[in-house]
Amino acid sequence: QVQLVESGGGLVQAGGSLRLSCAASGRTFGSYTAGWFRQAPGKEREFVARIHWNGRTTQSADSVKGRVSISRDGAKNTIYLQMNSLKPEDSAIYYCAAGSSYSSDYSQYLYWGQGTQVTVSS
Repeated sequence: QVQLVESGGGLVQAGGSLRLSCAASGRTFGSYTAGWFRQAPGKEREFVARIHWNGRTTQSADSVKGRVSISRDGAKNTIYLQMNSLKPEDSAIYYCAAGSSYSSDYSQYLYWGQGTQVTVSS
């Protein structure tokens, strides 16, 4: 079992930055791919970024490419999502997830956090 707890969301002006954190518990977390997804009201859950269990292979969605970076600290069992140059359309609930497949499909992820709200004002 893996438990995930996100933090770091909040209200920020357009052009600003936020760093989201996802603290994981569970001895096997290090062997999972981790991903960040987001969901805005009335929209489907959307892939944002993923990182392989090796900590080196990453990918971000085209909609955020060049503005976000995902990283993991194995010693702290924590995943980070650094978001820069935020836009109002980035406003959503951001979820951290863990799964055994290196996938951008949210249905492939087994464990989910409760989410953290990000609101970007114009």
